[in-house]
Amino acid sequence: MRIYIVGYMGAGKTTVARRLAHCLGMDCFDTDHLFEERFKISTDGFFHKYDEPLYRKLESQILQSTERFDNAVISTGGGTACYNDNMDWMNQHGITVFLKVSPKTSYDRLLHAKVKRPLITDQSPEMLLEFIQQHYSERLPFYEKAMLTVKGEDVDVEALAAAVNELIPQVSVPKG
Repeated sequence: MRIYIVGYMGAGKTTVARRLAHCLGMDCFDTDHLFEERFKISTDGFFHKYDEPLYRKLESQILQSTERFDNAVISTGGGTACYNDNMDWMNQHGITVFLKVSPKTSYDRLLHAKVKRPLITDQSPEMLLEFIQQHYSERLPFYEKAMLTVKGEDVDVEALAAAVNELIPQVSVPKG
């Protein structure tokens, strides 16, 4: 069983994935970290050295490599669900959870984040909220394909674990 956590930048996907994995007694993986381990470059560094289309192609390969994991919660990058039919692939290979936050919450979190995000590196604080609102609205239809949607501002991980457990008998997931 694999559980994929999707959502916009700053939604808290990595944190929720760790907490959910702990609650369910599963392993936890992050596709951004898997990318960095495999290609020996940060996602931010990759975006600056290469281009986004190449990143998205390689990101899809990393995502599909998670098929080998069993009993795992997998946090995905903010754009992972939006390219190369990745959302459909995740729905076919596990349970998907959309961690939904408002654009304003995302803005507040990204403005004070320690980790640089390649798509917003050059944004001034004044332009950042406008960018997030537009970008988020473009990505929302992909995120909304998730099997579960959870309010991301204050996630009750135990309730999320219960909701995931209710879905498990209904989901037929191909083995790695």
